[in-house]
Amino acid sequence: MTVRPVLSAVALGLSLVLLTGCGNTIRGVGRDLGNAVDATQDAGRSVVNSVK
Repeated sequence: MTVRPVLSAVALGLSLVLLTGCGNTIRGVGRDLGNAVDATQDAGRSVVNSVK
């Protein structure tokens, strides 16, 4: 057994782990942005209702 196939397998495994982490991070950022939009809209409604 040579070193090259072992290193390739290790590199592939590490790549999969890193890509999985990135997917979770991107999903979390999307949720955070959605919550920020909702909070901004709620604040705008509150301002409009307080002026009436």
